[in-house]
Amino acid sequence: MAIAIPSSEADTLLAEMPLWGSEFEHTFANHAPMVLAALQRIGGTPREMRRFFDHYRRSKKLLPAGSTQVPLNAQTWQTALGIRAREPDLRAFFMAEVEALGIAQALRITLPVLAPGIAASAFHALMRTAYGVLRDNKQDVGIALAYWAATYLPLPPSRGAKPVTDDPAQVLALTAAIAPLHDLQLHELLWQNIRDSTALAEFAPVVDWLEIGPDTMGRMADVAIRLFAATQHFAALHVVTGLHWIRLIAPYCDQTVLNTMLRVFWQAIAALLPELGFPTLPRDEVVERWRAIAAPEWVDIHAAARQSFDEHDISIAFSAHQEMALYGDPLYRVACARRLGLIGDYTA
Repeated sequence: MAIAIPSSEADTLLAEMPLWGSEFEHTFANHAPMVLAALQRIGGTPREMRRFFDHYRRSKKLLPAGSTQVPLNAQTWQTALGIRAREPDLRAFFMAEVEALGIAQALRITLPVLAPGIAASAFHALMRTAYGVLRDNKQDVGIALAYWAATYLPLPPSRGAKPVTDDPAQVLALTAAIAPLHDLQLHELLWQNIRDSTALAEFAPVVDWLEIGPDTMGRMADVAIRLFAATQHFAALHVVTGLHWIRLIAPYCDQTVLNTMLRVFWQAIAALLPELGFPTLPRDEVVERWRAIAAPEWVDIHAAARQSFDEHDISIAFSAHQEMALYGDPLYRVACARRLGLIGDYTA
Protein backbone atom coordinates (compact mmCIF):
# COMPACT_ATOMS: atom_id res chain seq x y z
CA MET A 1 0.00 0.00 0.00
CA ALA A 2 1.45 3.34 -1.07
CA ILE A 3 1.84 6.03 1.56
CA ALA A 4 2.97 9.62 1.54
CA ILE A 5 6.74 9.92 1.50
CA PRO A 6 7.95 12.43 4.09
CA SER A 7 10.14 14.98 2.35
CA SER A 8 11.05 18.55 3.04
CA GLU A 9 11.39 19.04 -0.72
CA ALA A 10 7.84 17.75 -1.33
CA ASP A 11 6.51 19.82 1.53
CA THR A 12 8.20 22.90 0.08
CA LEU A 13 6.48 22.31 -3.24
CA LEU A 14 3.08 21.81 -1.61
CA ALA A 15 3.63 24.99 0.40
CA GLU A 16 3.90 26.92 -2.88
CA MET A 17 0.37 26.01 -3.96
CA PRO A 18 -1.46 28.86 -2.15
CA LEU A 19 0.45 31.29 -4.37
CA TRP A 20 -1.58 30.14 -7.38
CA GLY A 21 -5.18 30.87 -8.26
CA SER A 22 -7.85 28.22 -7.85
CA GLU A 23 -8.80 28.56 -11.51
CA PHE A 24 -7.19 29.51 -14.79
CA GLU A 25 -8.53 30.31 -18.26
CA HIS A 26 -12.33 29.96 -18.72
CA THR A 27 -12.77 28.90 -15.04
CA PHE A 28 -10.96 25.58 -15.41
CA ALA A 29 -10.02 24.28 -11.95
CA ASN A 30 -6.39 24.26 -10.87
CA HIS A 31 -5.87 20.62 -9.86
CA ALA A 32 -2.23 20.97 -8.86
CA PRO A 33 -2.61 21.34 -5.06
CA MET A 34 -4.74 18.20 -4.84
CA VAL A 35 -3.04 16.09 -7.48
CA LEU A 36 0.40 16.70 -5.99
CA ALA A 37 -0.91 15.40 -2.67
CA ALA A 38 -2.38 12.37 -4.45
CA LEU A 39 0.87 11.85 -6.34
CA GLN A 40 2.78 11.83 -3.07
CA ARG A 41 0.39 9.23 -1.66
CA ILE A 42 0.84 6.84 -4.56
CA GLY A 43 4.59 6.87 -4.00
CA GLY A 44 5.58 9.90 -6.05
CA THR A 45 9.05 11.21 -5.35
CA PRO A 46 9.77 14.92 -4.92
CA ARG A 47 11.38 14.86 -8.37
CA GLU A 48 8.24 13.33 -9.90
CA MET A 49 6.07 15.86 -8.10
CA ARG A 50 8.17 18.79 -9.32
CA ARG A 51 8.22 17.35 -12.85
CA PHE A 52 4.43 17.13 -12.88
CA PHE A 53 3.90 20.61 -11.48
CA ASP A 54 6.36 22.33 -13.80
CA HIS A 55 4.60 20.78 -16.79
CA TYR A 56 1.14 21.52 -15.40
CA ARG A 57 1.97 25.14 -14.59
CA ARG A 58 3.30 25.77 -18.08
CA SER A 59 0.64 23.88 -20.03
CA LYS A 60 -2.32 25.28 -18.10
CA LYS A 61 -0.85 28.76 -17.80
CA LEU A 62 -1.68 28.98 -14.11
CA LEU A 63 -2.51 32.39 -12.73
CA PRO A 64 -1.31 33.87 -9.44
CA ALA A 65 -3.77 34.16 -6.58
CA GLY A 66 -5.72 37.41 -6.65
CA SER A 67 -5.62 40.32 -4.23
CA THR A 68 -8.25 41.11 -1.64
CA GLN A 69 -10.68 43.97 -2.23
CA VAL A 70 -13.33 44.26 0.49
CA PRO A 71 -12.90 42.40 3.79
CA LEU A 72 -15.51 39.82 4.81
CA ASN A 73 -16.51 38.56 8.22
CA ALA A 74 -18.77 35.94 9.78
CA GLN A 75 -21.83 38.11 9.14
CA THR A 76 -21.04 39.06 5.52
CA TRP A 77 -19.20 36.19 3.82
CA GLN A 78 -22.40 34.62 2.52
CA THR A 79 -23.04 37.77 0.45
CA ALA A 80 -20.14 36.60 -1.72
CA LEU A 81 -21.57 33.13 -2.46
CA GLY A 82 -21.21 32.25 -6.11
CA ILE A 83 -19.17 35.35 -6.97
CA ARG A 84 -15.80 34.24 -8.37
CA ALA A 85 -14.39 37.77 -8.20
CA ARG A 86 -14.72 37.67 -4.41
CA GLU A 87 -12.59 34.57 -3.94
CA PRO A 88 -9.55 36.52 -2.67
CA ASP A 89 -11.74 38.15 0.00
CA LEU A 90 -13.23 34.77 0.88
CA ARG A 91 -9.72 33.31 1.08
CA ALA A 92 -8.63 35.90 3.59
CA PHE A 93 -11.75 35.30 5.68
CA PHE A 94 -11.67 31.52 5.68
CA MET A 95 -7.94 31.17 6.21
CA ALA A 96 -8.29 33.29 9.35
CA GLU A 97 -11.42 31.41 10.37
CA VAL A 98 -9.83 27.97 10.10
CA GLU A 99 -6.70 29.16 11.86
CA ALA A 100 -8.79 30.46 14.75
CA LEU A 101 -11.33 27.64 15.02
CA GLY A 102 -9.40 24.63 13.78
CA ILE A 103 -10.33 22.45 10.83
CA ALA A 104 -13.06 20.42 12.51
CA GLN A 105 -15.00 23.33 13.96
CA ALA A 106 -14.67 25.47 10.84
CA LEU A 107 -16.06 22.65 8.72
CA ARG A 108 -18.92 21.95 11.09
CA ILE A 109 -19.94 25.62 10.97
CA THR A 110 -19.45 26.12 7.23
CA LEU A 111 -20.52 22.87 5.56
CA PRO A 112 -24.24 23.27 6.40
CA VAL A 113 -24.15 26.44 4.26
CA LEU A 114 -22.01 25.05 1.46
CA ALA A 115 -23.47 21.53 1.20
CA PRO A 116 -26.32 22.47 -1.20
CA GLY A 117 -23.67 23.95 -3.52
CA ILE A 118 -21.52 20.81 -3.64
CA ALA A 119 -21.49 20.99 -7.46
CA ALA A 120 -19.31 24.12 -7.18
CA SER A 121 -16.72 24.03 -9.96
CA ALA A 122 -18.03 20.54 -10.86
CA PHE A 123 -16.96 19.14 -7.46
CA HIS A 124 -13.43 20.55 -7.61
CA ALA A 125 -14.05 22.76 -4.57
CA LEU A 126 -15.16 19.60 -2.76
CA MET A 127 -11.97 17.97 -4.00
CA ARG A 128 -9.81 20.76 -2.60
CA THR A 129 -11.61 20.59 0.75
CA ALA A 130 -11.17 16.82 0.94
CA TYR A 131 -7.45 17.04 0.22
CA GLY A 132 -7.06 19.79 2.79
CA VAL A 133 -8.65 17.45 5.33
CA LEU A 134 -6.47 14.57 4.14
CA ARG A 135 -3.35 16.67 4.67
CA ASP A 136 -4.73 18.08 7.93
CA ASN A 137 -3.63 21.49 6.69
CA LYS A 138 -5.47 24.57 7.95
CA GLN A 139 -4.34 26.82 5.12
CA ASP A 140 -5.47 24.31 2.49
CA VAL A 141 -8.88 23.92 4.11
CA GLY A 142 -9.35 27.67 4.35
CA ILE A 143 -8.51 28.15 0.67
CA ALA A 144 -10.80 25.26 -0.26
CA LEU A 145 -13.79 26.63 1.62
CA ALA A 146 -13.24 30.00 -0.04
CA TYR A 147 -13.18 28.35 -3.45
CA TRP A 148 -16.36 26.40 -2.64
CA ALA A 149 -18.10 29.61 -1.58
CA ALA A 150 -16.88 31.61 -4.59
CA THR A 151 -17.99 28.97 -7.11
CA TYR A 152 -21.13 27.91 -5.21
CA LEU A 153 -23.56 26.40 -7.71
CA PRO A 154 -27.16 26.32 -6.43
CA LEU A 155 -29.31 23.53 -7.88
CA PRO A 156 -33.10 23.21 -7.64
CA PRO A 157 -33.86 22.65 -3.93
CA SER A 158 -35.82 19.79 -2.45
CA ARG A 159 -39.58 20.22 -2.52
CA GLY A 160 -40.01 17.62 0.20
CA ALA A 161 -41.66 15.17 -2.19
CA LYS A 162 -41.75 11.48 -1.36
CA PRO A 163 -38.79 9.56 -2.82
CA VAL A 164 -39.51 7.17 -5.65
CA THR A 165 -36.56 4.78 -5.19
CA ASP A 166 -33.61 3.94 -2.96
CA ASP A 167 -31.56 2.86 -5.98
CA PRO A 168 -29.14 5.51 -7.36
CA ALA A 169 -29.08 3.68 -10.71
CA GLN A 170 -32.86 4.00 -11.01
CA VAL A 171 -32.60 7.77 -10.52
CA LEU A 172 -30.25 7.92 -13.50
CA ALA A 173 -32.61 5.79 -15.60
CA LEU A 174 -35.57 8.00 -14.74
CA THR A 175 -33.57 11.14 -15.47
CA ALA A 176 -32.58 9.79 -18.88
CA ALA A 177 -36.27 9.77 -19.78
CA ILE A 178 -36.50 13.58 -19.42
CA ALA A 179 -36.85 14.49 -23.09
CA PRO A 180 -35.51 18.08 -23.05
CA LEU A 181 -32.17 16.83 -21.64
CA HIS A 182 -31.50 15.19 -24.98
CA ASP A 183 -31.65 18.52 -26.79
CA LEU A 184 -29.18 20.47 -24.64
CA GLN A 185 -26.10 21.96 -26.24
CA LEU A 186 -23.03 20.83 -24.33
CA HIS A 187 -20.28 23.11 -23.03
CA GLU A 188 -16.63 22.33 -22.45
CA LEU A 189 -16.93 22.68 -18.68
CA LEU A 190 -18.82 20.18 -16.54
CA TRP A 191 -20.22 22.80 -14.16
CA GLN A 192 -21.84 24.65 -17.05
CA ASN A 193 -23.56 21.47 -18.22
CA ILE A 194 -24.79 20.80 -14.68
CA ARG A 195 -26.14 24.35 -14.57
CA ASP A 196 -27.98 24.02 -17.87
CA SER A 197 -29.48 20.60 -17.15
CA THR A 198 -30.78 21.65 -13.76
CA ALA A 199 -32.27 24.85 -15.19
CA LEU A 200 -34.85 22.79 -17.09
CA ALA A 201 -38.27 22.87 -15.43
CA GLU A 202 -38.64 19.14 -16.05
CA PHE A 203 -35.47 18.47 -14.05
CA ALA A 204 -36.70 20.11 -10.83
CA PRO A 205 -38.23 16.96 -9.24
CA VAL A 206 -35.03 14.88 -9.61
CA VAL A 207 -33.55 16.04 -6.31
CA ASP A 208 -36.30 14.28 -4.35
CA TRP A 209 -36.34 11.00 -6.25
CA LEU A 210 -33.66 9.21 -4.22
CA GLU A 211 -34.33 7.93 -0.70
CA ILE A 212 -31.19 8.49 1.35
CA GLY A 213 -30.32 5.76 3.85
CA PRO A 214 -27.33 4.24 5.67
CA ASP A 215 -26.21 2.34 2.58
CA THR A 216 -26.70 5.11 0.03
CA MET A 217 -23.05 6.10 -0.29
CA GLY A 218 -22.02 2.50 -0.87
CA ARG A 219 -24.74 2.02 -3.48
CA MET A 220 -23.66 5.21 -5.22
CA ALA A 221 -20.07 3.96 -5.23
CA ASP A 222 -21.17 0.70 -6.85
CA VAL A 223 -23.00 2.57 -9.61
CA ALA A 224 -20.05 4.94 -10.02
CA ILE A 225 -17.42 2.28 -10.65
CA ARG A 226 -19.73 0.38 -13.01
CA LEU A 227 -20.33 3.59 -14.93
CA PHE A 228 -16.64 4.39 -15.15
CA ALA A 229 -15.67 0.83 -16.03
CA ALA A 230 -18.24 0.78 -18.83
CA THR A 231 -17.57 4.19 -20.34
CA GLN A 232 -14.13 5.42 -19.21
CA HIS A 233 -15.78 8.81 -19.53
CA PHE A 234 -14.21 11.92 -18.01
CA ALA A 235 -17.47 12.74 -16.19
CA ALA A 236 -17.81 9.16 -14.89
CA LEU A 237 -14.30 9.41 -13.44
CA HIS A 238 -15.54 12.37 -11.40
CA VAL A 239 -18.35 10.28 -9.95
CA VAL A 240 -15.85 7.78 -8.54
CA THR A 241 -13.48 10.41 -7.21
CA GLY A 242 -16.28 12.67 -5.95
CA LEU A 243 -17.61 9.97 -3.66
CA HIS A 244 -14.12 9.45 -2.27
CA TRP A 245 -13.94 13.18 -1.51
CA ILE A 246 -17.32 13.18 0.22
CA ARG A 247 -16.16 10.25 2.31
CA LEU A 248 -13.07 12.18 3.41
CA ILE A 249 -15.10 15.10 4.78
CA ALA A 250 -18.03 13.02 6.07
CA PRO A 251 -16.58 12.79 9.62
CA TYR A 252 -16.96 16.58 9.88
CA CYS A 253 -20.67 16.59 8.98
CA ASP A 254 -23.74 15.68 10.96
CA GLN A 255 -26.10 13.24 9.28
CA THR A 256 -28.38 15.95 7.92
CA VAL A 257 -25.52 17.73 6.16
CA LEU A 258 -24.10 14.47 4.82
CA ASN A 259 -27.53 13.50 3.48
CA THR A 260 -27.79 16.88 1.76
CA MET A 261 -24.40 16.44 0.14
CA LEU A 262 -25.28 12.96 -1.11
CA ARG A 263 -28.67 14.06 -2.41
CA VAL A 264 -27.32 17.11 -4.26
CA PHE A 265 -24.24 15.25 -5.49
CA TRP A 266 -26.44 12.63 -7.15
CA GLN A 267 -28.72 15.33 -8.51
CA ALA A 268 -25.65 16.85 -10.17
CA ILE A 269 -24.52 13.48 -11.49
CA ALA A 270 -27.96 12.98 -13.03
CA ALA A 271 -27.53 16.41 -14.63
CA LEU A 272 -24.38 15.15 -16.37
CA LEU A 273 -26.21 12.42 -18.28
CA PRO A 274 -26.17 14.47 -21.51
CA GLU A 275 -22.39 14.81 -21.11
CA LEU A 276 -22.14 11.05 -20.53
CA GLY A 277 -24.26 10.24 -23.56
CA PHE A 278 -27.09 8.66 -21.54
CA PRO A 279 -25.24 5.37 -20.96
CA THR A 280 -26.86 2.10 -19.91
CA LEU A 281 -25.23 0.45 -16.90
CA PRO A 282 -23.75 -3.00 -17.61
CA ARG A 283 -25.68 -6.04 -16.40
CA ASP A 284 -24.50 -7.91 -13.29
CA GLU A 285 -23.17 -10.85 -15.30
CA VAL A 286 -21.09 -8.49 -17.44
CA VAL A 287 -19.69 -6.76 -14.38
CA GLU A 288 -18.76 -10.11 -12.84
CA ARG A 289 -16.85 -11.00 -16.00
CA TRP A 290 -14.98 -7.70 -15.87
CA ARG A 291 -14.12 -8.22 -12.22
CA ALA A 292 -12.38 -11.47 -13.13
CA ILE A 293 -10.08 -9.82 -15.69
CA ALA A 294 -6.40 -10.11 -14.84
CA ALA A 295 -5.14 -6.61 -14.10
CA PRO A 296 -1.85 -5.24 -12.77
CA GLU A 297 -1.45 -4.76 -9.04
CA TRP A 298 -1.81 -1.31 -7.55
CA VAL A 299 1.93 -0.86 -7.25
CA ASP A 300 2.19 -1.12 -11.04
CA ILE A 301 -0.88 1.03 -11.63
CA HIS A 302 0.54 3.71 -9.36
CA ALA A 303 3.92 3.50 -11.08
CA ALA A 304 2.23 4.17 -14.42
CA ALA A 305 0.15 7.03 -12.99
CA ARG A 306 3.28 8.68 -11.57
CA GLN A 307 4.64 9.03 -15.10
CA SER A 308 1.48 10.66 -16.46
CA PHE A 309 1.05 14.39 -17.02
CA ASP A 310 -2.74 13.95 -16.96
CA GLU A 311 -4.04 15.12 -13.60
CA HIS A 312 -7.03 12.81 -13.85
CA ASP A 313 -4.83 9.72 -14.21
CA ILE A 314 -3.21 10.52 -10.88
CA SER A 315 -6.52 11.45 -9.24
CA ILE A 316 -8.29 8.23 -10.21
CA ALA A 317 -5.27 6.09 -9.38
CA PHE A 318 -5.37 7.36 -5.80
CA SER A 319 -9.14 7.52 -5.30
CA ALA A 320 -9.86 4.15 -6.91
CA HIS A 321 -7.24 2.54 -4.70
CA GLN A 322 -8.80 4.09 -1.62
CA GLU A 323 -12.34 3.10 -2.62
CA MET A 324 -11.31 -0.48 -3.36
CA ALA A 325 -9.64 -0.66 0.05
CA LEU A 326 -13.05 0.13 1.57
CA TYR A 327 -15.45 -1.74 -0.72
CA GLY A 328 -13.24 -4.58 -1.91
CA ASP A 329 -14.47 -4.42 -5.51
CA PRO A 330 -11.72 -5.48 -7.97
CA LEU A 331 -13.49 -3.50 -10.68
CA TYR A 332 -11.71 -0.40 -9.35
CA ARG A 333 -8.35 -1.92 -10.25
CA VAL A 334 -9.52 -3.20 -13.64
CA ALA A 335 -11.10 0.11 -14.68
CA CYS A 336 -8.11 2.13 -13.49
CA ALA A 337 -5.68 -0.15 -15.32
CA ARG A 338 -7.65 0.37 -18.52
CA ARG A 339 -7.63 4.16 -18.01
CA LEU A 340 -3.82 4.04 -17.82
CA GLY A 341 -3.49 1.81 -20.88
CA LEU A 342 -2.21 -1.19 -18.90
CA ILE A 343 -4.94 -3.49 -20.21
CA GLY A 344 -7.06 -3.40 -23.34
CA ASP A 345 -10.72 -2.58 -23.93
CA TYR A 346 -12.69 -5.31 -22.19
CA THR A 347 -16.08 -3.88 -23.24
CA ALA A 348 -15.81 -4.93 -26.89
